[in-house]
Amino acid sequence: MIKIFLVDDHPVVRAGIIKILSSEPEMSVIAEAQNAWQALKQLDDIAPDIVILDITLPDQSGLSVLEKIRQKYPKLPVLMLSMHPEEQYAMMSLKLGASGYLTKKTMPEELIIAIRKIMDRGKYITESMADMLAEGVNVYSENLPHESLAFREFQVMVMMASGAAPKEIAGKLNVSVKTVNTYRAKILLKMNLQNNADITRYALKHNLISQDE
Repeated sequence: MIKIFLVDDHPVVRAGIIKILSSEPEMSVIAEAQNAWQALKQLDDIAPDIVILDITLPDQSGLSVLEKIRQKYPKLPVLMLSMHPEEQYAMMSLKLGASGYLTKKTMPEELIIAIRKIMDRGKYITESMADMLAEGVNVYSENLPHESLAFREFQVMVMMASGAAPKEIAGKLNVSVKTVNTYRAKILLKMNLQNNADITRYALKHNLISQDE
């Protein structure tokens, strides 16, 4: 039996995933979480074989959760889900230790395949991602300004683009407001932007956040 821990903030999405997986006798969702805090807390009490993790969570980025899972549970497979296209987050997810990446648009057709491949081989890459890699396209090749950012700078940039204040960001990342402001200054410099409004416009243009965030 493959024991699955499902982390997504939308009840309808979780219900849909559970329905998909219920048709597979060897798979079972043993626990659910709707935010990062719940996810990290429950991992101390359960022993899943794989985590299905949404990138967009209400309290902090799923990429931050992935980073913490990798630190504490280095062998636990994590399959990332996202509403964002592969070219925006897939390679970053893999670089941080994810075992695979699915967009929610394609997820119903490929979810079961992805879980089986991860449990059997350790990694899952979609056909479109494989095609890009086969063609020699480095989707994380610093062609865009945000790709020059370090992971923590990228986290701060996305949170600022979503409207979070420095104090809120500091609390979520467990750093000082001064540190957040230092990250902000580096972000503006590296991306050649002037202010937070520029950051938000950039993030929307490149699908790093959605219009309703």
